[in-house]
Amino acid sequence: MNFLLENWPLVTMAVVSGGLLLRPLLQGGSGEGVPPSEAVRLMNREKAVVIDVCEPDEFAAGHIGNARNLPLGSLDGAKGLPGNKQLPLVIVCAAGVRAARGAKVLRDKGYENVHVLAGGMRAWREANLPVESSKAA
Repeated sequence: MNFLLENWPLVTMAVVSGGLLLRPLLQGGSGEGVPPSEAVRLMNREKAVVIDVCEPDEFAAGHIGNARNLPLGSLDGAKGLPGNKQLPLVIVCAAGVRAARGAKVLRDKGYENVHVLAGGMRAWREANLPVESSKAA
């Protein structure tokens, strides 16, 4: 007990950091999305499909390799979605805002394993991960 009283700043920091680590679990797990490193793990180990909800011109300027471009406005009736609704999906946009709305649309359509790339393409680029472009010359 004496240790706790003498080292209260350390104890406080430990409790706060533990609370911050548990916060996503308490919020239901979907929170702010997955970081780029987790998206790469999903793509490599679980064969996740990357759905980019950016507009075609944004997609052409730079996107994740093998991503499918299904703009948010046409996502509800899109034909390029995988038939297997248990397959992991990573939803991407420029900054993550449209991707969160796209993830809700996909969950409403019955997709069970939907993840939003936290920070979108901005975070992907900041992590120095490869970006493809398809601008016509």
